[in-house]
Amino acid sequence: MNRISHGVEVLLFRARFLLAPLYLGLVGALVLLCFRFIVEFYHLAQKVGEATPQSFTLDLLALLDLTLLANLILMVIFAGYENFISRIDVATESKDRPHWMGTIDFSGLKIKLIGSLVAISVIELLKDFIELAGQDHVGGGTKWRIIHLTFVASGVLFALMDWIADKREFDGTH
Repeated sequence: MNRISHGVEVLLFRARFLLAPLYLGLVGALVLLCFRFIVEFYHLAQKVGEATPQSFTLDLLALLDLTLLANLILMVIFAGYENFISRIDVATESKDRPHWMGTIDFSGLKIKLIGSLVAISVIELLKDFIELAGQDHVGGGTKWRIIHLTFVASGVLFALMDWIADKREFDGTH
């Protein structure tokens, strides 16, 4: 019975490598996202002369959105791989290694992911806010209040997440 138990444990432990293709797929998604960024940047550069300040700002926010999404993907790749598969040894001695790499547990990763998602959502709301600014709406005051309230709520969520992250670091529970 001990041999069977050991065999099952070995199989379960090695099954973690089934996640590796998923992380490689995220690397592929990161490559596609970089390509998309280059295309969007090229389009922005082409029309920079005739763009209104509003449309230029919206296009810049779209680039920022793509950048935040790329950061999110990279965080998931690094933290997920190190938490669930194996330590990334080639980064251990690198001076370019992100300071958080290898120190984020699953709970810390969730907090960082939520923070990134809130930032992306705020950028989307900011785009809507800028688009609404150029339009006159009857009864649009309600939309403005909802957008303002969402910005305030997002700011409070950011502050709360920072406080939780700082508390975790201070307590040594990361």
